[in-house]
Amino acid sequence: QLQASGGGLVQAGGSLRLSCVTSGFNFDDYSIGWFRQAPGKEREGVACISSFVDSIYYSDSVRGRFTISSDNAKNTMYLRMNSLKPEDTAIYYCATKRLLVNCMDPTSYDYWGQGTLVTVSS
Repeated sequence: QLQASGGGLVQAGGSLRLSCVTSGFNFDDYSIGWFRQAPGKEREGVACISSFVDSIYYSDSVRGRFTISSDNAKNTMYLRMNSLKPEDTAIYYCATKRLLVNCMDPTSYDYWGQGTLVTVSS
């Protein structure tokens, strides 16, 4: 199971840190990802860590502003979001799947958190 939290209302230029507490997943074996879905749009990959190739990926729209990380000891994954923009407004979801290579594809994941809303005001 995955439980996401940390969303909220923030002004443009501000920061938030999303957390996703997991149960039963070892991040050494499971790829993890953060995704978002804005109203009327498809769910898109934001950042992910592929356990299979031991690499981190970011979408072009967040690279340099967002940082994905994980802590096996706490069974928690994080998304640090800096320099937030109004276009970052969306529901953010965490997800995980064992030994996933293409970790930016939301259709590849088996396990999802419930989502946390991030609203960035201009």
